[in-house]
Amino acid sequence: MTKHLHVIRWQGKEYRIPFSILNLELNISVMNPYSKETATLPWFAVAVYQMIKDAEIKENYKLMQGGLSWFQKYFTNEYYTLLD
Repeated sequence: MTKHLHVIRWQGKEYRIPFSILNLELNISVMNPYSKETATLPWFAVAVYQMIKDAEIKENYKLMQGGLSWFQKYFTNEYYTLLD
């Protein structure tokens, strides 16, 4: 029997992950749609990036600014490649 280290609840369902997703080392290449430059980010930073882009589309500027500030602090070089 596999021990589930992480449980995700999403849209009324429960997903039992057989390993810790918080420590998962997964890097993803992201392209700036305007400059075509790319940056490699850990999966959790990609999630923040996607939230920023979604907030921009939905004109949720408070959420977008929070994400931009986070990116500037923790992924400065990638911020200038992808979001500046």
